[in-house]
Amino acid sequence: MQVVITAQRINLTQESKETIEEKAGRLTRYYDRIQEIEVIVDRTDTTFDVEILVNAERNVELVATASEETLRSALDAAVHKMERQLTDHKEKFRNRKHPAQ
Repeated sequence: MQVVITAQRINLTQESKETIEEKAGRLTRYYDRIQEIEVIVDRTDTTFDVEILVNAERNVELVATASEETLRSALDAAVHKMERQLTDHKEKFRNRKHPAQ
């Protein structure tokens, strides 16, 4: 699995990059067929915008975005949204052949 970090209008420190890689890497706990994770960090006047793009097996593309006042809180919010999407997708994928009765 590959984690790609893109920063727009901001210079990320090495510590920030490591934190982003660590939190993005945890997403494989929720769905193990992830092929690539792309994290886009953007800085506006007062907020940080974080967008997480996940490419998984069979052309599954999931997107989660968050906008907060600090980079860490925006990252946490986006990761939480992505965790939810991955969990829902995994349940849908797992239960498609055995629907609930």
